[in-house]
Amino acid sequence: QVQLVESGGGLVQAGGSLRLSCTASGLTFSSYVMAWFRQAPGKEREFVAAISRNALNVYYGDSVKGRFTISRDNARNTVYLQMNSLKPEDTALYYCAAKVFGIPTARAYDYWGQGTQVTVYH
Repeated sequence: QVQLVESGGGLVQAGGSLRLSCTASGLTFSSYVMAWFRQAPGKEREFVAAISRNALNVYYGDSVKGRFTISRDNARNTVYLQMNSLKPEDTALYYCAAKVFGIPTARAYDYWGQGTQVTVYH
């Protein structure tokens, strides 16, 4: 079965950096658009970033543009999210997602991971 496993979350001071990873299994990774979403307590799930199958196209939510970078390694079935200049408002559960077709920024994805917690403190 398809599995998406996130890692790399943690506790970090404001202004710091974290790198999230998501490793996929049970699917042909290079055929999937990959994305990161996040959800803070009491808020809706928010689009963070997406990357096309061949990594030629990337998309970012307005709140993370210029601070976060999404990348992928199709040989390792892994997508990454480099997060710099972190702010307390970036605190959330971060999810990895995969889909074959559709608008990369839309929330309708085929598969989701369990999430990894990112907490940013002053």
